[in-house]
Amino acid sequence: MTDHAAPPAPAIRPLPGAPFRGNLRLIDQGEWAGWHQWAGNDPFEDSTGPFYVAHDEHGIVCGFRPAAHNRNGHGSIHGGCLMTFADFALFMLGASQGEEIHGVTVSMNSEFLAPAYAGQLLIGRGERIAGGRSLLFVRGVISADGAPVLSFSGVVKRVKGA
Repeated sequence: MTDHAAPPAPAIRPLPGAPFRGNLRLIDQGEWAGWHQWAGNDPFEDSTGPFYVAHDEHGIVCGFRPAAHNRNGHGSIHGGCLMTFADFALFMLGASQGEEIHGVTVSMNSEFLAPAYAGQLLIGRGERIAGGRSLLFVRGVISADGAPVLSFSGVVKRVKGA
């Protein structure tokens, strides 16, 4: 399979003054200008992404444009790559009330709905459906160029920040 042609920029237009605190850095140029990238240390996630997060009129939105190295043997994006992006989204959506979440994923469910391909714009949206002092419950959908490819839900356990 060949890579899909990349559109010039994500269709999402981030709102200024997004409610992000903590270890996120603002991207000021290129395709992802106006978005944020987590600036922490996660070697696996860093080698899979980069992943981005923004806030628009609909809430928290996560973005990723997979490359050829994210493909499986069939030419579509590897399920583990999609799940890694969904795990990133769990934390970003879990932090939708503005706080930085330090935690670990306790459980994550995912349903593969359709393939995604290198070069496509992947968007993750969802919601924090419950949360307290120790557990956050989140659900969402990842779409590729507007079509759903992965549904996910998960539980994040808060831990003391590093």
